[in-house]
Amino acid sequence: MTHTVGVEEEFLVVDPFSGHPVPRAADLIGDAEENQDGSSLEYELSTAQVETATGVCTSLADVRTQLMNLRGDLAARADAVGVGLQSAGVPVVDAAAPLTPGERFERMGLTYGLVLGEYRCCACQVHVGVPDKQAAVAVVDRVRRWLPTLLAISVNSPLADGQDTGYGSWRMVLQSRLPGSGVPPKFGSVDNYDRVLATLVDAGVLIDERMTFWVVRPSPTQPTVEFRVADAAPDVEGSLLQAALSRALVRQELDDMAAGIPAADCSDTVAAAALWAASRYGLTGPAIDPVSGKQTLGIVLLADLLDHVRPALAAAGDLEQVRLLVDRLLAMGTGAERQRRAAEHGMSAVLDTVAITAAVQREAPA
Repeated sequence: MTHTVGVEEEFLVVDPFSGHPVPRAADLIGDAEENQDGSSLEYELSTAQVETATGVCTSLADVRTQLMNLRGDLAARADAVGVGLQSAGVPVVDAAAPLTPGERFERMGLTYGLVLGEYRCCACQVHVGVPDKQAAVAVVDRVRRWLPTLLAISVNSPLADGQDTGYGSWRMVLQSRLPGSGVPPKFGSVDNYDRVLATLVDAGVLIDERMTFWVVRPSPTQPTVEFRVADAAPDVEGSLLQAALSRALVRQELDDMAAGIPAADCSDTVAAAALWAASRYGLTGPAIDPVSGKQTLGIVLLADLLDHVRPALAAAGDLEQVRLLVDRLLAMGTGAERQRRAAEHGMSAVLDTVAITAAVQREAPA
């Protein structure tokens, strides 16, 4: 079975000189319509954010092409209306921006108050097709141990409002202030998943069944597993690596289930600690193995993940592409490492590092 994949990227709309978020998303989106390949440009929570979404893709080559085209088109729109774009998990330098108008966003604002009012965080989200909701819940249960590693390789929000937070992903820290965030509990069945979700809605901490803050979930609108753990990627290659590894995880878990191979379990407490360690240290510092609970290195957990999904990557023809993407990541460093290196030369260098420009996005892929 070929598992489809799609990627959603969130970007900050900023003043091109100061880097402060500006409420100009509507000027960027305008009358944009869905493209022939199914890709689109969408509103996000804040009026200083926009989201791009690929169509349904069957190959990494399709994902790359659509991501490049979407970034290029969005950057050209930004140039035309005189704003800038940033791809970072949180604003490098911040400024208030109202929520996007609409009944659902207004309900969210009333429910979560300033926690949401200050939330201008951007993620890279990956949807992977599965046969049905039962498969989606089962896969979500089985991939819990790998979520901290997906975060560790994506950390891209070390600076918040001009200050180094000490974290690789400050976005994940801000997200933890929302109810039911982080690694989801193990559900065991669709009925129990629905029961847990209904309980949170009835308790008033979620506004409806479409809203959860877990970093992976069965999509509420389509037959996919939705990975939401990664920070917004500094470049297309970062998003492509998340897409490749997420799809390989889904395929590997479904294949292992069919073969009767159990997944290694991890406790909710250790999984939460491992996610925190990934947000704090990224790929290069200490990490926590979610299964053993022992301290290790992020790079070791990445090697474990690659070993685990190797059969799925090979079956999809993605093994060599992922090897090149990982080599590139290790050579260049995570987005957080790149931002910190740039910060040694001043804030303008950081802003250049996270900026999305039409010229960069239209270059031929490496």
